[in-house]
Amino acid sequence: MLSRTRREFLKAASGLTVATAVARRGRAQGVSAPPPEDWPQFRGNPRLTGATSAPAPPLTVLWTHDAGADGIESSAAIVDGRVYVGSQAGRLLALDLQTGRRLWAYETGAEIGESSPCVSWGTVYVGDLGGGVHAVTALDGKAAWTFKAGAEIRASPVVAGGCVLVGSYDSRLHALDPKTGASRWSFETDGQVHATTAVDAGLAYVAGCDGELRAVRVADGKQAFSISSGGYTGASPALQGGRAYSGTFEDEVLGVDLEARRIAWRYQHAQRRFPFYSSAALGEGKVVLGGRDKHVHALDAATGKAAWSFATRARVDSSPAIAGGRVFVGSGDGRLYALDLKTGTLVESFEAGAGITASPAIAAGRLVVGTVDGQLRCFGGRG
Repeated sequence: MLSRTRREFLKAASGLTVATAVARRGRAQGVSAPPPEDWPQFRGNPRLTGATSAPAPPLTVLWTHDAGADGIESSAAIVDGRVYVGSQAGRLLALDLQTGRRLWAYETGAEIGESSPCVSWGTVYVGDLGGGVHAVTALDGKAAWTFKAGAEIRASPVVAGGCVLVGSYDSRLHALDPKTGASRWSFETDGQVHATTAVDAGLAYVAGCDGELRAVRVADGKQAFSISSGGYTGASPALQGGRAYSGTFEDEVLGVDLEARRIAWRYQHAQRRFPFYSSAALGEGKVVLGGRDKHVHALDAATGKAAWSFATRARVDSSPAIAGGRVFVGSGDGRLYALDLKTGTLVESFEAGAGITASPAIAAGRLVVGTVDGQLRCFGGRG
């Protein structure tokens, strides 16, 4: 056991508690799910499930941070009591989770769109619309390195297998050295790479604008296999139980059997035709995602049959997050919704006053999400 003096020394030296340091080591060794105190990347984990074991927070506003007139499309990351988020003003921000106080701001030099921060081993990674991938020290916001891709980056970085993986509109999936930003390899697809890469068991799954779901080996950047989705895909795949789930711009949601390398099921609404841009969240045997028909949809993960739908007043491009048996999702109607995962019944909602396209991040009893007018809000219980 460490002495109290030794523990205090470690905390002062690194800014981490001993418990958090252990959690970080667990993630580095390949633990797929972060602890409920953290939401370190887009969709919460490398498999992009959008789910956490953290309890469901109430939609009570604890603080609001004004990021400026430019909006927030980037989804937040939460690690070690800090919030990291990008803004369209081209700033990567670090805020205190408890108070919303700004700790630092890093200027990328270009607008940050949907690319969301990924935090790993004390470094924050994010992409911008100028094609830059930035590595920034989490403690103080100092630049570590910048990599320049051939075109804009809307995908979110994912750290897995000793690489920073990020897709670009240059039609490539890039694998970068986390410490230096040097290219390990790049894999060329037949279209722009908009979606964030999901990773499981050493394979990176990238859904590009070429209508293919590709499995690429993280170790060497070679394609293991490819499955045609039959349509342009903007949503990121979510992985669970040997399957990948994502919506397409061909008005479908797909359940893909990765072991058999075939599409297990296709879902299309019986009456309405509309794209799915929202990425799916997975929980309790359900696939939950937003549609541009102004609804949130829940499907049975095994069969693709509709379980329930919930109507909002505008398109739902925000990707849901699942915690404590609830679905949290924003809408273009300016509301943040909390729904019962089993039934789709409305539990509560919050009127933000501006559209929400970013996805909620949930950790340590808090939910953080930004709006298109540049307001970042933190929700949770008081006391």
